[in-house]
Amino acid sequence: MGKTESHPAPLAVGPANGFVRVRGAREHNLKNVNLDVPRDALVVFTGVSGSGKSSLAFGTLYAEAQRRYLESVAPYARRLFHQMGVPQVDSIDGLPPAVALQQQRGTPTARSSVGSVTTLSNLLRMLYSRAGDYPPGQPLLYAEAFSPNTAEGACPTCHGLGRAYDATEASMVPDPSLTIREKAIAAWPPAWQGQNQRDIVTTMGIDIDVPWRDLPKKTRDWLLFTDERPTVPVWPHQTLTQVEAARGRKEPPDYQGTFVGARRYLLETFAKSESAAMKRRVAQYLVSAACPACGGKRLRPESLGVTFAGLDITALSRLPLKKLAAIFRPFADGKGKGHRGHPEQAEVARRIGGDLVARLGPLLDLGLGYLTLDRSTPTLSPGELQRLRLGTQVRSNLFGVVYVLDEPSAGLHPADTEALLTCLDGLKAAGNSLFVVEHDPDVVRRADWIVDVGPAAGTGGGRILYSGPPAGLKGISESQTARYLFAKPTPRTRPPREATGWLRLAGVTRNNLAGLDAAFPLGVLTAVTGVSGSGKSTLVSQALVELVAAHLGHASPDDEEGEVSTSTGGHIVGGLEGVRRLVVVDQKPIGRTPRSNLATYTGLFDHVRKLFAETKAAKARRYDAGTFSFNVPGGRCENCAGEGFVMVELLFLPSVYSPCPACGGSRYAAKTLDVRYRDKNIADVLAMTVDAAGDFFADDPSVARSLAVLREVGLGYLRLGQPATELSGGEAQRIKLATELQRADRGGTLYVLDEPTTGLHPADVDRLLAQFDRLVDAGNTVLAVEHDLRVIAAADWVIDVGPGAGDEGGRIVAAGVPAAVARAKGSRTAAYLAAAPA
Repeated sequence: MGKTESHPAPLAVGPANGFVRVRGAREHNLKNVNLDVPRDALVVFTGVSGSGKSSLAFGTLYAEAQRRYLESVAPYARRLFHQMGVPQVDSIDGLPPAVALQQQRGTPTARSSVGSVTTLSNLLRMLYSRAGDYPPGQPLLYAEAFSPNTAEGACPTCHGLGRAYDATEASMVPDPSLTIREKAIAAWPPAWQGQNQRDIVTTMGIDIDVPWRDLPKKTRDWLLFTDERPTVPVWPHQTLTQVEAARGRKEPPDYQGTFVGARRYLLETFAKSESAAMKRRVAQYLVSAACPACGGKRLRPESLGVTFAGLDITALSRLPLKKLAAIFRPFADGKGKGHRGHPEQAEVARRIGGDLVARLGPLLDLGLGYLTLDRSTPTLSPGELQRLRLGTQVRSNLFGVVYVLDEPSAGLHPADTEALLTCLDGLKAAGNSLFVVEHDPDVVRRADWIVDVGPAAGTGGGRILYSGPPAGLKGISESQTARYLFAKPTPRTRPPREATGWLRLAGVTRNNLAGLDAAFPLGVLTAVTGVSGSGKSTLVSQALVELVAAHLGHASPDDEEGEVSTSTGGHIVGGLEGVRRLVVVDQKPIGRTPRSNLATYTGLFDHVRKLFAETKAAKARRYDAGTFSFNVPGGRCENCAGEGFVMVELLFLPSVYSPCPACGGSRYAAKTLDVRYRDKNIADVLAMTVDAAGDFFADDPSVARSLAVLREVGLGYLRLGQPATELSGGEAQRIKLATELQRADRGGTLYVLDEPTTGLHPADVDRLLAQFDRLVDAGNTVLAVEHDLRVIAAADWVIDVGPGAGDEGGRIVAAGVPAAVARAKGSRTAAYLAAAPA
């Protein structure tokens, strides 16, 4: 740590506290585990990635606590809960009720916000309803009228979205020098549908071989903006002269075609299409602007007319939580101005103001004061979302429960980790137990009790190496955690590499960045640091990626859900000649269904299927590689369509997924499973771990190379057929990295990673650093937004963004080699980096 601070003494764990006793835990890779851990203590579960610590904390302890609670709930009400499976365990004694705060990596709705997650928006709506300043003569509005998600409150024009999507001539026709035949109207559908529209236009007497800009404006406007849908005869692939001649000869048309204006096509497709790819395509031709009726405030005029402290509810919701607390503090103290002659309103303002200030306190302590209530949940990192939920729980005043947390330090700067630990101390002091899955050494050192699981991942783990007070872990030779917790880190002796060029950005404006200039070195490993919310992800993962992607002609990664993305201001002023390719290695899932898995994503399954297709048995039966795919008819089990399971509806109980009775969960038809490659059928291969498959396919270069890279990034414990839906964000990111590493690369690629160490044990971080070095040594650039001091200290260049969060950040505080940044004044990273290995 960069400074000395006083911390609460570790808990004196003894019989008075009581213990949770686990016997015979066998969930996932746990090997019949017996374990005793104390209640009313901070218990940290550690171990390398995939060792089984989450299976113990969440899959066993929390799952059993939830099961016991739900047994007391009416069967109908149980359907409202997301129920975990019944854990594989003989018995658990002494287990209190549990609350799980997991890293949620799903895709919450854009209508979900910081205010709804924390329930603070509910309080604000009640405040405006009962204590707001109404315009003269306006009747009282109920709280629902201040929500954009209700019919009573939503702006009738934009339906509460706050944005209006439209298309302009410039957005639909990017190159007016082209003719309609040359696809000047780029917004029209591709392939046959687009050709159909061009043929229809020709029938209507418009010359599609004239440059767009030379057509009369009246014609151009009609083609783009009309809502008319005339149906006309079509003679396909003809010029205007040929169509007129065919009509003169009374030649029968091929068919009747219906015209649709480009704008109408875009808006209807964007609103109604269920295809993400189609929505993504049309979104690029739409222009997003604030709703003209509500000005982007999402509410109807009557609701926006009510104010408090001089602000309407939308304006108040757009203030940082830090400023919100300052506004309500006087009201909480009974000193707020206004409401003279209205004692009832003054009392409402005092009561709700006091509650708001009390609820905001833990959120500010957790370093979230830069967030706003209207910030949509999908824009939050998993760490921010978990801390919001944690801060809300602190205010709940529960006691006697177990809080099970999944890496609460994820996404936290070392300075913010101190605030997190203070919050955990508060929960413990209130009489609660804390079971925390964690890798950060600073959090692990503060534990009252450590459970170290390992020694390796997957089948090589699943054992309890140590369970007890932290000091005792020092003598456990098998523990990889002990090496990093007690031994002094070995500094990297390699001097920083020299940049081969500089990628320079100017005038970057987005979120809290306002006209920022930045320079990124090429050909080296760069770490971009800063406190949570400082703007580092905005600078790298959004602004830099968008600007480089636009130059290279790539679609913006932000648009992949078919949303119209927030635009980035600024431009690249130099260095693009050194970037041949852009690769964003993010933590988004590698697939949305169980049909996508590690083997299919990396491409190694294609090679495996070819090996099976080349066996004598397959050739004799005329099986090709497609026969060995569970995604297409042919060799898959048709009873479950290759899913491997069937769903059983249980009415008032949650639906149960059971192995398919026809294939036993193998996904394949019996005839396909008859074909064997070295005594293994295709289902056996999918059930192998990467480590086991590495030995099995050692003699096949095409498969062995992919497997070797997966092992090098620490994923040897995953099964080849492990569904994408079972993978964490960190695992998905490392699979993407491994897929890149196995390419024959010629250099010139810019790799952008956002917190790649999330979910990684320090031992796995060292392995990741070795892969970064490999990419850089091959002539590429690696740019990582990162908090892990091991990565920052090992980088060739560090860019520190800050100094604070939100409107207190957004500037480059320091830039240079790690040793120089460690000495920088005004950098909150410097003190921690100075204490890290050089």
